[in-house]
Amino acid sequence: MQKKLFSFLLCVSLISSGCLEVSPPDMDGDGINDTEDLDIDGDGWSNSEEMNCTTDPNDADVTPTDTDGDSQCDLNDLDDDGDSWSDAEEAMCGTDPVDSESVPDDLDGDMECDEWDDDADGDDLPNDWELERGFNPMDPNDLMTCHGEARYCLRTYDDFTFAETHNSFSTPEDGIMGGINHLTGLQSQWEDGIRAFMLDPHHQSEFNSEKEDVVFCHAPSLPNTPPCLFGSVDAFAWLRSLNSLHNNSSGDVVSLLIQNHRVPGEHLEYLLNETGILERAYIHELGSPWPSIGDMSLSGTDVLIYIEMEYEDNFTKLLPAWKHTWDTPYGESSQEEMTCDLGRGDSSQPVWHMNNWLNSDFGFADPVKASQVNAYDTLLQRGLLCWETVGNRPTFVGVDYWEQGEVTNVTITLNKMSHWSDEVPEHP
Repeated sequence: MQKKLFSFLLCVSLISSGCLEVSPPDMDGDGINDTEDLDIDGDGWSNSEEMNCTTDPNDADVTPTDTDGDSQCDLNDLDDDGDSWSDAEEAMCGTDPVDSESVPDDLDGDMECDEWDDDADGDDLPNDWELERGFNPMDPNDLMTCHGEARYCLRTYDDFTFAETHNSFSTPEDGIMGGINHLTGLQSQWEDGIRAFMLDPHHQSEFNSEKEDVVFCHAPSLPNTPPCLFGSVDAFAWLRSLNSLHNNSSGDVVSLLIQNHRVPGEHLEYLLNETGILERAYIHELGSPWPSIGDMSLSGTDVLIYIEMEYEDNFTKLLPAWKHTWDTPYGESSQEEMTCDLGRGDSSQPVWHMNNWLNSDFGFADPVKASQVNAYDTLLQRGLLCWETVGNRPTFVGVDYWEQGEVTNVTITLNKMSHWSDEVPEHP
């Protein structure tokens, strides 16, 4: 008993004198005492990580499960197997979230599995839309485009902006020598993306007034002057060329605004029928929703024929323009006079023409003024202003001297926008 007491007292004495030190606890022997060691058991997982992963930070033989080895335990890892698909996505898509070889099918590579992807092949056409119209939703090469892009096939006709030429035929290439409206004819207009055309059919004289004698021409309304003072264009040949260009395209819709004041309905209908245009005409019922551009194209009714003067007889394929559409004023002499106000027609209709040309002092198209009002920034800002003012996008942007300025680029920009307040895309 005395020896034990002596030993105890000796130990106390040695400790008190500093001759003998007691080492702090160090479970993993790393030289860091347990009170300061962030990984007490030395298993490579911090104490806090193990606690978050519900494993024992004091037992080196028990470590968190980490399937992909990213040092994040499966319990807290959103992608256990490290295959770039989250566990939730894999569960939804029916693949194994802890097997990196088991990944969802993703045809278009958009990280949305085919089972849940509304557009599995990534061609901008929804699966259901493709199936209903005979396309393969799993084939990105089996698609249609409208006005250059597949997504525009889904747009309704009244939610698209078309470049339009005023007196489209009135060009030197068409044989018009004076009072021209453009420098180049139909081929160039079409190639640049213009799909709306203003046309003036006439009979050249009382001696050429049969249905086979219809021509295109335009001249100022002057007393005692013939309608085709500056020359005329073979309307049949012009429209056949248009129909041929249209046949060789896919998914485009064409619109005609016809100033038919001097041609009987039977003659105009004959002209349109003989040139293959009439059979493509879409018949729109007032008040009914407009179809998509894609459906109009697929149905073969991809031409809208508007006539300025309504005939007394029933010509169902010739739509009275100012019942189905409206336009802004035209023929101003200065840019300051241009407005977004109603000129002709029914302003409650969603389809409308933004007329964008200025006349010279003599009433003719003016190339200098055209270059000003057709300039990209100028025309774009007017389009956005009128869009905001009217409440829906301009359906047509009508110009003289389309070559002066960038009317087609402006329409490309407008069509990329879903609302006038959207951020304006980069210049095409």
